[in-house]
Amino acid sequence: MPATLYAVDTHSALLSDRPQQIRSVLMHLTLGLVLGLPTIAYADGISVEDAYVRAIPPGQPNSAAFMTLTNHSDQDRALLAAESDAAEVVELHSHRMEDGMMRMRQVEQIDLPAGEAVVLEPGGLHVMLIGLTGTLKPGEQVDLTLGFDDGSKQALSLPVKRIEHGMGSMPKH
Repeated sequence: MPATLYAVDTHSALLSDRPQQIRSVLMHLTLGLVLGLPTIAYADGISVEDAYVRAIPPGQPNSAAFMTLTNHSDQDRALLAAESDAAEVVELHSHRMEDGMMRMRQVEQIDLPAGEAVVLEPGGLHVMLIGLTGTLKPGEQVDLTLGFDDGSKQALSLPVKRIEHGMGSMPKH
């Protein structure tokens, strides 16, 4: 069963003077709801695709969210923050090779160059969910809100998925 990503632009999209953008967002959401197809979340020139949260075994305190962020504008942008009730702390993270070891580090922002896609994936950039407030089982949904450099926010409902062998794996803390 394909997952559908629901998005709400909390930056007053319905009150803006951008009727073409609003029609495009509504069309994507309607098609996704009617056809049960994955949809593209879109807010202020940034689209979110293939978003999900990693399922974890019981007792594990942390997980991560992954997605592809595409900046459709002609200006560089940045993801500055993320929030979720599914975790006590939500941080932007990266993995980097340091002294021959892969280390995870919090980053202040994830740059979104104009006209480019940035993939948040296991072993790379990701949104870290620290101190989970419940279990994350495949098929459940996790609400996540992304905060961007222009002050806009994008609320998402992400499916929880098990990362199968070969899909990549997130290095242990």
